Amino acid sequence: MPLEIKVLDYGDIELESSFLVLGRGCGQVRRTYTYGFLILGGPWPVVVDTGYRHNQIMESLGMRGLQFHENMIENQLMKFGVRMGDVRYVAHTHLHIDHAGKDELFPMNTTVIINRRELEYSVSGLMHPQYPAPDIKHLIDRLHTKHALRLEDLELTGMVELFPGCYLEAAGAHTEGSMNVHVDTAEGRATICGDVIYDFNDQIVNPFHEIHANEPRVTGNHGTSKRAEKAAIKKLLNSSRFLLPVHDKPAKIEAGQVVARLDMAVPGPITQTLPSRPWFPV
Repeated sequence: MPLEIKVLDYGDIELESSFLVLGRGCGQVRRTYTYGFLILGGPWPVVVDTGYRHNQIMESLGMRGLQFHENMIENQLMKFGVRMGDVRYVAHTHLHIDHAGKDELFPMNTTVIINRRELEYSVSGLMHPQYPAPDIKHLIDRLHTKHALRLEDLELTGMVELFPGCYLEAAGAHTEGSMNVHVDTAEGRATICGDVIYDFNDQIVNPFHEIHANEPRVTGNHGTSKRAEKAAIKKLLNSSRFLLPVHDKPAKIEAGQVVARLDMAVPGPITQTLPSRPWFPV
């Protein structure tokens, strides 16, 4: 059975626009998605990212959480016939407030996978308070519980196979320990890329045809250099057929360009086909 990815809708967040794309709409409020992902077709179900704990915790960042009953992780999984206890692994692109808030709802025999550098970075204070205490303290409990936590060293090992068709790789952007999750589907490789990309339209589609050809914009929220951020986006665009960020709908990629948008599954139907661009401005 080919691997496929289902998008889990954990609710929305209202935040300042330039947090998502550097310099865009400063002072303007923007509403954005918060997604997780369910990988099916392998030996067991795998969840990537678990969303934020509750609406109130987002206020610590001056944001507004919009999470409702249907967005609860157990309800999202049940849409696909999966119970919390069925999930073998929870993998994290990183551990920010809106990515690792529901880990404690999973039993301790569900193994949480993170890049070791991300756990170190989460307690460094460098992006405080984006790593809330309850989330990180729970991971320390898992650290001291047999088989409850799996630590990778992706910067040193390179890509790691979780199971055939599913691979973990250091992202090299957003946070020092972020990782990408690659999934080989029937229609090509799909990459769950966390927050390396926040917004396809304003980071990639429009900037690629402005002053510098094929030059993406960075997010307004990153802990690495702008050079590293741009390079990580370019690497994604030149290595995967589909890209799935946490705060935007999935995109289909051809020749390093965003050519279409999808909805809540990859592979899945195209919901928007982007017009072809001329080689030279007219």
